[in-house]
Amino acid sequence: MTAKPVLNRAQFHTSVAQLGDLPYSRAEIAFAGRSNAGKSSAINLLTRKNRLAFTSKTPGRTQLINFFELDADTYLVDLPGYGYAKVPPAVKAKWENLLSRYLQEREALVGMVLIMDARHPLTSLDRQMLDWFTPTGKPVHILLSKADKLSNSEKALTLRRVKQELAAPASVTVQLFSSLSRLGVEDAATVIEGWLAQGQPPAALQAAE
Repeated sequence: MTAKPVLNRAQFHTSVAQLGDLPYSRAEIAFAGRSNAGKSSAINLLTRKNRLAFTSKTPGRTQLINFFELDADTYLVDLPGYGYAKVPPAVKAKWENLLSRYLQEREALVGMVLIMDARHPLTSLDRQMLDWFTPTGKPVHILLSKADKLSNSEKALTLRRVKQELAAPASVTVQLFSSLSRLGVEDAATVIEGWLAQGQPPAALQAAE
């Protein structure tokens, strides 16, 4: 008997603006990406809920970490978008501290889904996110979003180039993705569901004992 996919159970739980307000969690998967990279659309498609994650009319303004509950104390986490040029320096500094500490210190974090626009992958800020997170040894799955805007040859070339540039960290995987054409949605869901099926990370298990 096939259980209902856990991603389809996602419901909004809470929004927090600082690390001290993070809810208790047994396991969670974070979604990160530049403003306008397609993060909200990816979350909505993967959870099969059209309006679960909202796209701001003013990119880069949302400074909240949004938690969507899948099961008791298990979450998808929507991190603030980064890289929007019109954000004041003080706000950028706050985001950097929030994101870097969350990615490096959050024990319940099982893995990160990093969304990059397939037309402009591996920006300096994308690489910064990887630099913060990959030392934890936890997996990263990159979605090269908006792939429908590329030709078939461009898709193949982009995927090959990104894989080659990220060959060193074995914990990083990459795929093409499009919320519009649904390209890669099943593959991405399989990866995320697989992470969740592995259960709680060791640190979380020890803390619960």
